[in-house]
Amino acid sequence: MGKRGFPAWSGSSATELRGLRGDRAAGHDLGPGERLEGRPHPVATSAPAARLKFLAGKAHPQDEGGKWLVHDWSTYARRPEILGRVVFLEDYDMALAAELVKGVDLWINTPRRSWEASGTSGMKVLVNGGLNLSEIDGWWAEAFSPDVGWAIGDGREHGEDPSWDAAEARLLYDLLEGEVRSAFYDRDSTGIPSRWVARMRESMARLTPLFSANRMVREYAVQYHLPAGEDCRVRSANRGAAGEKLEERIASLSRSWGELRFESARSKREGDAHLFEVQLHLGGVDPGDIRVELFAEARDGEASLRLPMMETEARPGSYTARVRSDRPADDYTARVVVSGDRGMLPLESLPPVWQR
Repeated sequence: MGKRGFPAWSGSSATELRGLRGDRAAGHDLGPGERLEGRPHPVATSAPAARLKFLAGKAHPQDEGGKWLVHDWSTYARRPEILGRVVFLEDYDMALAAELVKGVDLWINTPRRSWEASGTSGMKVLVNGGLNLSEIDGWWAEAFSPDVGWAIGDGREHGEDPSWDAAEARLLYDLLEGEVRSAFYDRDSTGIPSRWVARMRESMARLTPLFSANRMVREYAVQYHLPAGEDCRVRSANRGAAGEKLEERIASLSRSWGELRFESARSKREGDAHLFEVQLHLGGVDPGDIRVELFAEARDGEASLRLPMMETEARPGSYTARVRSDRPADDYTARVVVSGDRGMLPLESLPPVWQR
């Protein structure tokens, strides 16, 4: 495709087209696509630039929103003024994905955050020298930096807000018409798009070793399979005594777990820290059976935080925690979980009780 000799660039967006996911920003307003498809070549301005956008996808039979996305894109691709520049490929599957990831210059992925399960197709593009332009979600939330590709979104969830969809659609087309287009078509004296090639090299060198099936298998093994095997060994010892004890404890707690609730929660700034205070209604739950903690979602490639809150002597069910103020107080939410619990949610333990 385009990257072999750099005569033209080709972009691709492929997914299961779902009403809440799909090629949302790219398909939000099909009109702006005509601006991009018909723009003149920035080097030879007398003729339109040769670009191809490949779209591939399918929808679940019961997903009406996804089926309408398929309808809209296939109709758009057949319009006379667009014909030959946008191609909709039907029956997206692994074989078709393999052809796309090894041929396109730019892989575009625009799900609503946090509906991206992972983004493995974007990872496969790396080794083939393609670049990514994607929502900051899935693997791209960890991988993105400006020197390896492009991103849309602010890393936060906005639900189904149509105004946010519109804003991200505008940003997508601005990037394609501006930075992406100029990076590909600005050539040096030998005809090479040096800025594009620099991103290609950085993307392949930095990201390819980090995002691979080897890492996936290793992390599944180390983080899940091996601990699960150890849990099985412990529970099986002494004819399953540990497993029986866990089951009895959870059964006992479940009888009063529904009585747990937050009566109050507040925070205040003290110097370089936030002070959090909560008051629980314990009902019939023994304080020794619970762990009260502050939870904050992962950000900037770091793991999520679980910080313990300490019981005070003010009154039963009173807990406090002091946390550095390098994150806003609103990032933290108090919750109650079973203490010392080795049970796996949702089958072997009780659900957390959240402050909000």
